[in-house]
Amino acid sequence: MSTPPDPADAWPFTEPPDDDVVTLDRIVRGESPILLAARDDDGWQFLDGEHVFEEDGEVVLFGEILQFDPSLAELADLPIGWHARRPTVDSPWQRAEGEPEP
Repeated sequence: MSTPPDPADAWPFTEPPDDDVVTLDRIVRGESPILLAARDDDGWQFLDGEHVFEEDGEVVLFGEILQFDPSLAELADLPIGWHARRPTVDSPWQRAEGEPEP
């Protein structure tokens, strides 16, 4: 398994670190890991793969989410309209075109 890039290295994403991204309050609180990342025309979502209610949503800065999970840098080249999943934080990301299935 490769070592995730150091977030202190050059910023890997095309979007700047002060862009907003969508995540979940349970991820921000450290109660759930990021196991699903999706990129669409509106930006990035970093989720835990569980059912999501609108009130669960949280907006944070891109730079903050990368500090929380540096392995997300591996997804910097994920095309718009694609998503990536992993079953555990120690598993490799699996990429797929289209929106993630619930």
